[in-house]
Amino acid sequence: MVVNARRLSEWLRTESGSAALLVAVTIVALLWANSAIGDSYTELWHTELGIVFGEHDFEMSLHHWINDGLMVVFFFVIGLEVRQEFAVGSLRDRRRAMVPLVAGVIGVIVPAAIYLAIAGRDAVDGWGVVVGTDTAFLLGALAIVGPRMSNQLRIFLLTLTVVDDFLAVSIIGVVYTEDLQIVPLLIAVAGLVGLWLLSRTSEWRSAPYVILVIVVWAATLASGVHPSLAGMAAGLLVPARPTERGHVESAKTLFRDYWQSPQATVARTARRGLARSISVNQRLHDVLRAPVSLFVVPVFALANAGIYLGGGVLGEAFTSTITWGVIVGLVIGKFAGIGLGTWLAIRAGLGRLPDGVGPGSVLGGAALSGIGFTVSLLIIGLAFTDGDDAAKATVGVLAAMVLATALGWTIFSRARVKWGETSADLPVTLDPPVDVTSDHIRGPADAPLTVVEFMDFECPFCARTTGMWKDVHAHFGDRVRYIVRHLPIHEYHPHAFLAATAAEAAARQGKFWEMHDILFANQAELEAEHLLAYAEQLELDMNRFVIDLESEEVATLIVANEESANVSGARGTPTFFLNGRRHRGPHDARTLIAALEAGSETESAARRRS
Repeated sequence: MVVNARRLSEWLRTESGSAALLVAVTIVALLWANSAIGDSYTELWHTELGIVFGEHDFEMSLHHWINDGLMVVFFFVIGLEVRQEFAVGSLRDRRRAMVPLVAGVIGVIVPAAIYLAIAGRDAVDGWGVVVGTDTAFLLGALAIVGPRMSNQLRIFLLTLTVVDDFLAVSIIGVVYTEDLQIVPLLIAVAGLVGLWLLSRTSEWRSAPYVILVIVVWAATLASGVHPSLAGMAAGLLVPARPTERGHVESAKTLFRDYWQSPQATVARTARRGLARSISVNQRLHDVLRAPVSLFVVPVFALANAGIYLGGGVLGEAFTSTITWGVIVGLVIGKFAGIGLGTWLAIRAGLGRLPDGVGPGSVLGGAALSGIGFTVSLLIIGLAFTDGDDAAKATVGVLAAMVLATALGWTIFSRARVKWGETSADLPVTLDPPVDVTSDHIRGPADAPLTVVEFMDFECPFCARTTGMWKDVHAHFGDRVRYIVRHLPIHEYHPHAFLAATAAEAAARQGKFWEMHDILFANQAELEAEHLLAYAEQLELDMNRFVIDLESEEVATLIVANEESANVSGARGTPTFFLNGRRHRGPHDARTLIAALEAGSETESAARRRS
C-alpha cells in the first residue's frame, strides 16, 4: 500500500498526472453541483472567512479567497517562470524566442476577434475568456496524445504560453478592474519598487521577497486591481541567474565542514551556503511548483467548474452565441492564430522552429492550446455578472477542452502517418558510435558500459571539474569506459576551441588525457601562452605541438566532434550519452550510476527473453 501511494504521488507530479487530477476534480465539481446536495456546493463557496486585527477586519467569501488569494500564488509562479526564461531559458536567445513570441501574440488576438464576431452583441466583456491557455492541461494533454518524445515541442509551447499567460494576466488586471483606490495602489507600486531594489542587491534569502510579495498582494486587492496582476509582476521581479561554480564550491566546503563536525550550527551554515548557490527565483519556484499543481489549481477547479446543468441549462448553452463564441474562439481561434503566427514569423525570417519539431507538431500543439480552463474560468467570474451567462461560458470552456484535445490528437496522428513526424525532439542516439581507433577512451576499450561526454574546457560543470567520472569509475571499475568529445560553446567560452586544439595536438604525441586534466585544472588560464606552458610541462616536442596547434587537420577533428554533437542532440555541456543513448536529467555520479545499472539490467532481461 505504501509503495502504491508513493507511485501515485510520483505520477500526480508528472504533467499527465496533474492534468488527470484536474479532470477528476472538474468532474467531481460538476457531479456535486448537479447532485441532490448541490445547494451545499454553492453554500460552501459563499462561506465568509476573515482576519480581524482589533477594529480592522479583512473578510471575503471562500470563493474569493481562492480566486483572489490562492490563485495569486499560481500567477506568481508563472511570473517566476517568465523571469527564468528571460534570464537562463529560451527567451534569452532572441532568435529562438521570436517565433513563439509572435505566435503567442497572434494566438491571443485571433481568438478574441472570433469571440467578438460571434458573441460580441450579447456579451462583449467575455472576450477575455478565450485569450489564455492552461499550461498544466496543455502539457498533460501533450504527454498523452503527442509524440512519444516531444521535449523540443514542449519547450516551444512553454515559451508560447509564457507570452500567452503574460498577456492574459495583463488583460485581467487592466480590463477587469473596477473601483480603483489610489492609496492602496500606490502602496502596491511601492512594494513592487521594493522588490526591484531588493533584486538589485546581493540579497539571497527568500524571506524578504516573500514579505514584500504579501504586501503587494494585500495592497493590490484593496486597490480594486485584480491581484493576479500583482502575482505576475512580483514573480517577474524575483531575480534568476545561472548557478555559478564558485558558489557550488563554497557550498561543498561548508558541507565538508559539517561532515567533519556534525553540529547544529555547522549544519545551519551549510544549509545557508547551499541555498545561496541557487537563485531565489529557482528556490521559490521549486518550493511552490508542486503545491500549485497539486493543491492550488485543483482547489480552484473545484470551486469554479461546478455549474448547474439542469433545467434546460445545457440545451440553452448550445444555442447561445456566448457558448459558441467561447468554443470557436478557443478551439479554432487558438489553432489558427498560433499556426498563422508561427508561419508569419518564419516567413519573415524572424526565427525558425526548434530542431526536431515539424510543422505538424506545431499545429498539434496549437490545437491543444485551445484548452483555456484556469485563466478562462477566472475571467468568467470577472466578466459575467449574470449567472446564466457565466454558466454558458463555462460550458463553452469545458466543451473546448474536449474538442481541442481531440483536434490535437487527430493532427498528431496525421502528422505521424503523413509526414513521418514520430518525434518532436532532438535525436537521442550517439552518432557516430564510439570508434576505438579515433575516440579518446579511458578504461578498457571493450568495457560493457560506456559513458560519452560532450565537453568544453571552460565548462565549470563538466565531469573533470566536478569529479563525477572518478565516482562512476570507482563504482564500476573496468566494467565502464569513458569517452570525451569536444563541444566548445563559442558564444560563452571564447577559449574553449583553442583549448580543444591543444588537447588534440597533445594527443598526437600520446598525451591527450594528461593535457585534458591540466586544461581542466587551469580553466581560467587558457590563452595561447598558457597552452604552450602546459605543453612544456608535459615535455612535448614543442615545434610539433605548435604546428599541430595551428593545423587545419586538428581543427577539422574538433569540427567533426561538433557535428557529432549536433546530429546526436547535444546542445550544451556537459551532455552525457550512456551506452549510446542521450541521458536526460541530473548528471551527478549517483544518478548516472543508477541509469547505467538500470540500462544494464534491461539489456540482460532482453537477452534472457530472446
